[in-house]
Amino acid sequence: MSRWQSGISKKAKSAELITQRRRKKTMVRNVKFVEPAKVYRMIKDELDAVYFEVMSKGDLIDREQLRSFEKNLADFVGTKYAVGLNSGYDALHMSLLAAGIGLGDEVIVPAHTFVATCSAVVNVGAKPVLVDVGKDFNINVDLIEEAITENTKGIIPVHLSGYMADMPRIMEIAEKYNLAVVEDACQSLGSSIAESPKLRTKSKKKMAGSWGLTGCWSFYPFKILGGYGDGGAITTDAPDVALFVTRMRYNGEDRNAGEYHGHGFTCLLDNLQAAFLDVKLKHLPDWIARRKQIAERYRAALSNIPDILLPHYDRPGFDHIYQNYTVRAKQGNEFSEYLKKNGIEILTQFRKPYYKHEALGLEDRGFSETESLSREVCSLPMNVEITDEEVKYVIETVRRFYGKF
Repeated sequence: MSRWQSGISKKAKSAELITQRRRKKTMVRNVKFVEPAKVYRMIKDELDAVYFEVMSKGDLIDREQLRSFEKNLADFVGTKYAVGLNSGYDALHMSLLAAGIGLGDEVIVPAHTFVATCSAVVNVGAKPVLVDVGKDFNINVDLIEEAITENTKGIIPVHLSGYMADMPRIMEIAEKYNLAVVEDACQSLGSSIAESPKLRTKSKKKMAGSWGLTGCWSFYPFKILGGYGDGGAITTDAPDVALFVTRMRYNGEDRNAGEYHGHGFTCLLDNLQAAFLDVKLKHLPDWIARRKQIAERYRAALSNIPDILLPHYDRPGFDHIYQNYTVRAKQGNEFSEYLKKNGIEILTQFRKPYYKHEALGLEDRGFSETESLSREVCSLPMNVEITDEEVKYVIETVRRFYGKF
């Protein structure tokens, strides 16, 4: 081979290496929004151990594992009682029944939430009265009082994406008008508000799900504490509410006395799911810390992009645990589709507000903030199983969309 040919060969190899590096930098990855199988592998030995314990004993319904989880959940939230149920919807439904809300009553709910919040009101015979939300996706407290009528009997604040609604003000309004408060905390297990926000870090924190008559929880697999199937619970300080829900979840029967106390439902959290959740609950504080680390990486890398509103509200006393990392992108679907085309799973809840679905028969009084954020909403991957390299890829892809290489 001549020197000239040798030189060409070296240049060709060098060019090929550069091309390969560029391909690696722009290679489309597959970043999951959540990856339950990966979490299973992270704590496989612990989950397998409780599985074999439950199965070998035949402890499938209403046994020790359920009671253990209920106790530990109540301790974590800071309430006297927890009652395991089949879903987050069941928690909302049972809570409204326990509050005595029914036909002819009105209940205030946010215009931006999952439809189950509203459906629970409809299914006890009451009327949902929708109120618009604020920049933090939660109910706009300044609009609540104008929606109250003589028929208003309750309010369901929703703590969306891991950040709580303004519970101190909501509780003041509820006390003023004698309203039952049912917290839809399904997305915010572990979040909290300082009871006296002015004192900031010196004040005692009160957890989501411990402010109202009940806190309602979902353990759907994609939640921050997700089961391997569906599940839910309520937390409460009221013994009569805990007893009512415990009976009604099992067809209205007092399982100890064998006495029926009404026509109930079949919505008990099964023992195996309770055992799995009890294991995962022990890891939750560390998992929340990991989520906050990821959120801080997103903030540091994306805060200089003016067309994205990041979920960092920096309100004294309010703690965000990042169930979801939900941004608002001015480019809406164009932004979301770009991420999906580049292998990043995202959520766009809810592009069409639930009150726009004709079959639900809801009153649309005009909710400008809800409609605006519905066009812009996009939740980036946020989970404990995501790798640092995957987070980096998400950041690079977002920045590339905005020309911020």
